[in-house]
Amino acid sequence: MARSKSPVLLLFLPLLALSLIFLLFSFHSPSPSEPSAILHSYQPIYKPETSFVASLERFLLAHKSRPPKPRDDTVLTTPTQSQLTHLDDLVFQSDSHGLYADPYYPLSLPIRVYVYDMPSKFTYDLLWLFRNSYKETFNLTSNGSPVHRLIEQHSVDYWLWADLIAPESERLLKSVVRVHRQEEADLFYIPFFTTISFFLLEKQQCKALYREVVKWVTDQPAWNRSQGRDHILPVHHPWSFKSVRRLMKNAIWLLPDMDSTGNWYKPGQVYLEKDLILPYVANVDFCDARCISETRSKRTTLLFFRGRLKRNAGGKIRSQLVAELNGAEGVAIEEGTAGETGKAAAQNGMRKSVFCLSPAGDTPSSARLFDAIVSGCIPVIVSDELELPFEGLLDYRKIALFISSSDAVRPGWLVTYLRNISHAQIEELRQNLAKYSRHFLYSSPAQPLGPEDLVWRMMAGKLVNIKLHTRRSQRVVKESRSICTCECKHANSTTAGHLQL
Repeated sequence: MARSKSPVLLLFLPLLALSLIFLLFSFHSPSPSEPSAILHSYQPIYKPETSFVASLERFLLAHKSRPPKPRDDTVLTTPTQSQLTHLDDLVFQSDSHGLYADPYYPLSLPIRVYVYDMPSKFTYDLLWLFRNSYKETFNLTSNGSPVHRLIEQHSVDYWLWADLIAPESERLLKSVVRVHRQEEADLFYIPFFTTISFFLLEKQQCKALYREVVKWVTDQPAWNRSQGRDHILPVHHPWSFKSVRRLMKNAIWLLPDMDSTGNWYKPGQVYLEKDLILPYVANVDFCDARCISETRSKRTTLLFFRGRLKRNAGGKIRSQLVAELNGAEGVAIEEGTAGETGKAAAQNGMRKSVFCLSPAGDTPSSARLFDAIVSGCIPVIVSDELELPFEGLLDYRKIALFISSSDAVRPGWLVTYLRNISHAQIEELRQNLAKYSRHFLYSSPAQPLGPEDLVWRMMAGKLVNIKLHTRRSQRVVKESRSICTCECKHANSTTAGHLQL
């Protein structure tokens, strides 16, 4: 009987081995040698909320219903010298432990962030002000943009703060963790809404609030220890916080770009080694891989642009482009703002177009770039001095075309160039857009590989430089105090000698 079954066993064993091999390959995960697979392999468990208004509503209601949080060690009065010395000693102990216990210190993740527990007038009151007024107002800026839509486009301060203070059980990011003791922190987050306060408060009221914020933050021991070099301050709208920027120039500013024109930031105020560029919040709905596939045949417009046609500074290129492109076959150029009707028109136009024009605005960057990315429309960037978000992690050449201003305004050049791009190259750019778009979608909860996550991955690269400049400044301050003390002692002894004479 055993002999009669052996041929069956011989047939069964190879089948079993093949099945095991198939299972192993089915559960294969990307290896470290496959960075692109790792970068794009995450799939969210459930659909996150990407609407600022909807997310804010939920956030504020949850805040009202949650029990009071335990107090952290934020200092509520002007610190004494003994408090500063005590914090410095605690930080030394924490850094020493990291140096000798962690082989990857100080480059290891997660980054430890201390979030200041600021008075409500700097935080929740401003969010409620937006929430209670955005439906009733039709207030416009001097250039015709709806104020509340502008606030949404620059709401990076909200998305970062909402993730940092969320209960740990609701958070998904592994690149950052909130700590409640200052000596444990790598960085300090200042949760003040510079854009909301600028646009929704009266001018003098806004300036007064700015001064109060500066006083409150610069009174903190951690600020005094580093002179603000390890503090993060969102200043994403270039008009905001201008009256007091010089008082917090050492902080890490979260910006829309570096503004090489010099119109919005003074020389030396912002630079890549210190600050970080964040993408605008998209003003159109997300067109995912399925949407891109379904709209492929509908994209009959060669090049599309909708926005303000006249801008200042580097944005003057827009009027030149309009003069050159208006009336060209396959090109749609429309004047418009970011209001509700403008959003629908922009979204409709982008989803019907192969390429989307992204010229400079008042600063070298423009919100149109990020609207195009999440719409599956290949950006055509015409901005000679542009710095882009997360360029240390993302290769924009794989999703966009970069055109010099001089080429773009040459008669007939741009349209001819775009028409000569092969179908294969267009498809490759579209596929990369489908992969890259998640890096520009702010959401609640914040998603791995979303912009909130990439902020902290970029910050990790700044930590060594921050510690270096902090310790140099501390040494200089200490030397200055020593010189002052010696001079004072010498002056006192000289005075005493004169008195004896």
